[in-house]
Amino acid sequence: MATFNSSEWRSVCDKFRRAQNLSEIESRKDPENDPFRSKYNARELLKEIYSDLKNFDTGENDDNESDQPISEQLPDRAEGESSGNRYAGDSPHGLRSAKLGVIEYYLGVNHVETEELSAGEEHLMNCIKLLDKCNISQENVSVFIQARNQLGILWASRDEIEKAQGFLESAESMYVWYMKEVGQPPMDLTDLFLAEEEALSQQERTKRFEMAYTHTLYYLAQVYKNLEQYEKAGRYCHSTLQRQLQFNQFVPLEWAINAATLSQYYITKSRYMEGRHCLAAATVIAGLAGEVPSEAAAQENEAECEKREQLRQKRAEIARCWIKYCLNLLQDAKKLLEDNIGELDTDRQAELKRARQQEEEEKERGRKSAVLFGSSDTFDSICSLEEKVSCAFPLDFDEARAVFLSGQVYVTQAKEYFEMDGHVTDHIEILQDHSALFKALSFFEEDLERRCKMHKRRVDMLEPLCRDLNAQYYLLICRQLQFELAETYYEMMDLKLAIADKQDELDAHTVKKFNHLCTASMKYYQMFLDSIRSPEGKFPEKLEDEVLRPALVAKFRMARLHSRLISPSPATQLENLSNSLCCYNFLVQYCEENPEARPAVETELELSEEMVSLLPLKINRLKAKLASSN
Repeated sequence: MATFNSSEWRSVCDKFRRAQNLSEIESRKDPENDPFRSKYNARELLKEIYSDLKNFDTGENDDNESDQPISEQLPDRAEGESSGNRYAGDSPHGLRSAKLGVIEYYLGVNHVETEELSAGEEHLMNCIKLLDKCNISQENVSVFIQARNQLGILWASRDEIEKAQGFLESAESMYVWYMKEVGQPPMDLTDLFLAEEEALSQQERTKRFEMAYTHTLYYLAQVYKNLEQYEKAGRYCHSTLQRQLQFNQFVPLEWAINAATLSQYYITKSRYMEGRHCLAAATVIAGLAGEVPSEAAAQENEAECEKREQLRQKRAEIARCWIKYCLNLLQDAKKLLEDNIGELDTDRQAELKRARQQEEEEKERGRKSAVLFGSSDTFDSICSLEEKVSCAFPLDFDEARAVFLSGQVYVTQAKEYFEMDGHVTDHIEILQDHSALFKALSFFEEDLERRCKMHKRRVDMLEPLCRDLNAQYYLLICRQLQFELAETYYEMMDLKLAIADKQDELDAHTVKKFNHLCTASMKYYQMFLDSIRSPEGKFPEKLEDEVLRPALVAKFRMARLHSRLISPSPATQLENLSNSLCCYNFLVQYCEENPEARPAVETELELSEEMVSLLPLKINRLKAKLASSN
């Protein structure tokens, strides 16, 4: 048998280098009609290496004391893997197993890359079986972890998420055990086939090992997300992003989008400090991708054109995440502060202001150490950006306005890329968020006239969209706009009513304005209801779940709006009350025929039932008055 220091061994190392070059470099040049040519050639070389390794002598006798199995406390391994006495990783037997294991690993990856998954799985499992005979050491820990990473990916691609979880958690526990018990930079997979003078530096070994573990955490984040363990998924995603920055293993735009996406998870959990930190980091890191090429440069050069498009799009997407941050912060603050009729609870406001300072200081101390992103180059920029928008719930108009203005800046940025021409849906969603920002801010405004003007701004931005959009192609969006416009006019009507209650007598202008708001609200509620009709114009006997509550609420509010219209004419008053009764009757009758709908409109139904019994009396009195006057 040949020995490891012979010329035959040098030949094996040369084959390994050629196989690596074929897989990683030459394969990129393969023609479309033969996309795996280089991969197949690399596979043949790897098979030759495996055969050669089988013929090499370890240089030791089988009964050599240093090569006997040993017992050691090791981390748990994936289900189905053996345990018990193992060989030392640095023994001749251990080194031979490591080398064979590396070749099995690369054969497994090769088969997976050529879409032969079953063969890939077999080779990766062979790798694990070989290494399972040895204890974890500097010589084999990298391949231990990377083989499990690959099996985790493989099983996840088959939707066998729990199997993937087992392999990846095993890889994680191996890393943790190794760093605690050994801690030295381990050999890379390629080190086993390099001459001593070609060996990687300690720094490069560490970088590659840490990259493998970062991949473990990244894949585990995906696994936990698929298992609906969202908090755990968020934690692993955060750790992945931290490590990518720490070891400088990231593509700026890709990292920034992942951080911005993670911010949206934190926002849903009302963890605004973490959400803001992710967004500030995303904005700063996206800046590392460079300046956006000018339009002129993009027209002259295809690469510049692609770069301009990508930079503008990704930065606009991050801006949209900032909009959601500001909007949700305002909306969550409103929920904290509103009373049972949706108005500002001043006692609650004062209580929260007293408690806030102490709470925020405690949160800052408790979370900062866990959430910080950035290196010495970016840390200051991230902190500076964070200071521009609060992560505390706004408790009065000035604080709410500051959050609103930050959100509005990002609305402008997002619209620069997501224009109506070419990005219809995205553009409209941004305008809907802008409208929602105004709505959230209006809650904090005590002056009713100014509040009304905020709602008018919403109408001004949404009405042209509703008028110009083709409902045939954008039915869902049209319905959303119709309902929001109806609600906005309805809120303005309520505000004008509250203002009018403070006046001794209503002038003609106020009456005209009030009636206009009522009529406009009814118009959009009716447009929404008409959109539910069949092509023949028939209203459905049974409403679909997604439109059930909106449709019944629309009928309820139209009933109220009809009764609110102001007219000096008794005949017009009678007509308005009759229309109101008709709408109340619709809601009551529908719930009688469809009892399962009652929970969706419990409050509205109770009031409608009451009005159905009261309004006929009022109508009859008015009819009697009309008859007597004639």
